[in-house]
Amino acid sequence: MHGLEGRRCVRSPHAGPPAPCGARRAGWSQLQAVEALRAHAGEDVHLAETVSLLRNWKRWEAGNTEPDAFYKPLLAETFGTVTAAMFPAPRPEHPAVLGNTGMDTLELISRLRASDVSPAVLEGMHVAVEQLNNDYSHMEPAALVEEGQRWLNRLIALHDGRLSLEQHREVLSLAGQVARLVGCVEYDMGRKAAAEATRRAALTLGKESGNSDVVGWAHEMRSWYSLTEGNYQAAIAAARAGLETVGPGHSVTVQLWAHQAKAWARIGDRRQVEVALDNGRAVLEALPYPDNPGNHFVIDPSKWDFYTMDCYRHVGEDRLAATYAEEVIRTGTTPDGVVRRPMRVAEAHITLGIVAARHSELEAALTAGRTALTLDRKSLPSLVMHSRELAAELNQRFSNDPRVVEYLDQLRTIAG
Repeated sequence: MHGLEGRRCVRSPHAGPPAPCGARRAGWSQLQAVEALRAHAGEDVHLAETVSLLRNWKRWEAGNTEPDAFYKPLLAETFGTVTAAMFPAPRPEHPAVLGNTGMDTLELISRLRASDVSPAVLEGMHVAVEQLNNDYSHMEPAALVEEGQRWLNRLIALHDGRLSLEQHREVLSLAGQVARLVGCVEYDMGRKAAAEATRRAALTLGKESGNSDVVGWAHEMRSWYSLTEGNYQAAIAAARAGLETVGPGHSVTVQLWAHQAKAWARIGDRRQVEVALDNGRAVLEALPYPDNPGNHFVIDPSKWDFYTMDCYRHVGEDRLAATYAEEVIRTGTTPDGVVRRPMRVAEAHITLGIVAARHSELEAALTAGRTALTLDRKSLPSLVMHSRELAAELNQRFSNDPRVVEYLDQLRTIAG
């Protein structure tokens, strides 16, 4: 590999494969990369001489040594990502979350029917809600909505019993967490009116229980809904309202900045895109690595490439968008080919399709577009929005090609 022309640059000898660098400046020589590192350090930070830095860079790239705690965040900033995405910690093995309580579902339900509510019951409810959040990325949507509604009914029954004030707030908070999940899945299914009603319920429950995280996600959902509907100013306004509600110590803050960046990218304001991305990246950099990155409402660091991919695609940075898309596909797929993050991977394929279409590579564009449509777990509004962006590129360049007409027919069938 020469300089940063490859897809990965800095390797960790302890964490398996080379850590992704994002290749934000693909084509740099090693010397140019070192100078960029020095530029990002700023005047107040004194780095080693260029010859020494270049020697270290070559060792990092070869995987002979790993950057220390000083250089890791600096490298991440240089390439526009966050430290935990570039140098991921070993993925912890998480047993089935429900099993952590030592209780199965039947035992949980039987305890809920008891006349008093013990701490173990509430702990079990927390674990069950966590499991629902983990199921978001792969469980069939209708089944997940049904399961979420069942747990809401159990929480209602629990709420009707004798509770202390603290337990009352805790049950309302749990109900708000389930409602936000159900609202997301309903929107994935295209049930927009139901999703908005559920989102409003989550917002109310979050406020009543004092759970600012749930309130923040309710605003995030409003921003997401507006984004997929093409109402970009409303998406920005909803994201700002969420940021006014929660502090920087929440995962949802990262997502709110990301939605702003995506909306500004579609409006065409490159400066605002960079501001939003920089703010979101700074928040994510400051957050600890999540204990359970599989939870849909926890922003794992690898998602930053997903956000950046979308924004660069819309501001015309095709090479960077394609690089990030390939990284999203890599991190969202297991070595044996199982897609762990189907909705992210679908959008990454669409990004590759758009870039291919812009470079007059029709077959590659259609292959990528069809692949995105075939993945099992879908968010219909998001998938349709991004697929239409690919359709617009194809229409502009290959409107009379029968293969394009066939793909557009397939897209119309999915969109309903």
